[in-house]
Amino acid sequence: MDLERLRNLATEFKVAFDAELAGDASGEFKLPSREAVALICRRYLDILFPVFFLGQRLDRESLPSDSRRYFREIETLLAEQMCRAIRFDLRRRGQPPPGNMTDCVGKQLDALFSQLPELSALLASDIEAAFHNDPAAPSHEEILLSYPCIEAITVQRLAHRLYLLDVPFIPRMMTEVVHSRTGIDIHPGASIGESFFIDHGTGVVIGETATIGNKVMLYHGVTLGAFNPMGKDEQGQIRRGRENKRHPDLEHHVTVYPNATILGGNTRIGHHSVIGGNVWLTHSVAPYSKVTLKDPELVILNGVVEASPIGQHL
Repeated sequence: MDLERLRNLATEFKVAFDAELAGDASGEFKLPSREAVALICRRYLDILFPVFFLGQRLDRESLPSDSRRYFREIETLLAEQMCRAIRFDLRRRGQPPPGNMTDCVGKQLDALFSQLPELSALLASDIEAAFHNDPAAPSHEEILLSYPCIEAITVQRLAHRLYLLDVPFIPRMMTEVVHSRTGIDIHPGASIGESFFIDHGTGVVIGETATIGNKVMLYHGVTLGAFNPMGKDEQGQIRRGRENKRHPDLEHHVTVYPNATILGGNTRIGHHSVIGGNVWLTHSVAPYSKVTLKDPELVILNGVVEASPIGQHL
């Protein structure tokens, strides 16, 4: 970032801070709020979870009264935060905000909310995948209420829809909320199929242009990352965003064991493949492949510990 860009960014934050102190009723210079985005995530989960328990379609009129209230709260909060994000994004690029900002955001929200029944069905498929794959899961209810992967995947799926609508800032803020809570880092750009399960979850990283098919299972510490992500265009600038395919693709029914690292936009893992723990993989494998490391050479020392002041206590 050049010095001029840094100055502009500092100016934007100062203007936003001054507007906050002045009570800027119009919200013209307010930045998106992390606290508000975190609340949106919580209220979204509060809506979907009763839907799963009651086996209902996600129709706001049939929701319990608390859920209907949360739905209205999400609409209000999300509309405000999207307006803030869009205004800030346009200002930083030197463009004026559209005169019909409210209408534009309203159409985006309508497009988003029309997808909620599908998102509710995906939540059910993820919970079923966890129950099917984890022998430590005593019930669907325990999975829903306590498994960190359910929170991370559910919020990411909503953020992904906002990402596809080209809403700036908010999708990444949402996934970072659950990243900080769960230790699972899924970029909102990642495309994930149904019945997705992450066992344990801590340390999982899934990059922006990764695609994951149906009935895929990952264990903790798995990375679906970029290989040589510093590729540059003709002007010498780093290629950014979804157009720069730099993360791998996992087809249906793939299992990836703990601490495996799969890198590269041209790397494709064929369906029904199994990737073993600690594997480092930067090229594609055919369907039904099993990729493992050779057993390491173990050194096991047995015998009597020699007498010494330290050894006597071992």
